[in-house]
Amino acid sequence: MPAPVVLTGRKTRLEPLAPHHAEALAEAGAEDRTTYAFTPVPHGLDAAHGYVDRALAEQAAGRILPFAIVGAADGRVVGATRFLELDYWQGPMVWPPVPGVPYGDPVTAVPDAAEIGNTWLAPRAQGTGINTEAKLLMLRHAFETWGVRRISFRADARNLRSRAAIERLGATCEGVRRAHSRGLDGVVRSTAFYSILDDEWPTVRDIIELRMAGTVSTAVLDCAPDTACA
Repeated sequence: MPAPVVLTGRKTRLEPLAPHHAEALAEAGAEDRTTYAFTPVPHGLDAAHGYVDRALAEQAAGRILPFAIVGAADGRVVGATRFLELDYWQGPMVWPPVPGVPYGDPVTAVPDAAEIGNTWLAPRAQGTGINTEAKLLMLRHAFETWGVRRISFRADARNLRSRAAIERLGATCEGVRRAHSRGLDGVVRSTAFYSILDDEWPTVRDIIELRMAGTVSTAVLDCAPDTACA
């Protein structure tokens, strides 16, 4: 499974999610919760501890790699994100395929494809460029360190703001799966799926870096998949 890693930018630091983040996550999640319509965000300290415990259990099982999102300027935790849907394509062909199971030593294995999601930000961090840089850090790590072939995103089809942000990021819409799952509000939701491929990454990276440099506004990018933005 991929090893936990700290990813650092100018505005953002992504730290491997750990129990000591729970209190700060509870504080971040207690801000104006009207922006959390499409993503589960812990509410209260007990919920934050449960959120971290569940994430770490999934990490131990090799299913996800979760991060706390930290503002580099003040060191405050402002949200969370993760790699998930880790998939491995190395080794002998097995049919039917077993997703999420690496070939060889699982300690050193890195995925060939993954998804970025379950991202949420406290309202104070929305629209600041923190999330844009967080996505850049994760995409760079996935494509340039792991060498993945594909990174995927998904969003509730009703979440038009997040879908527009994913598209402006440079991801390609693969379609909408109708009546795909139960949404956070209990309504059966359709889900829009997006991806960036390895040969598309250099162009996507250049677009994001231009926005981060201020050549183009970052506002259209500062909204993560399945995350509401201010």
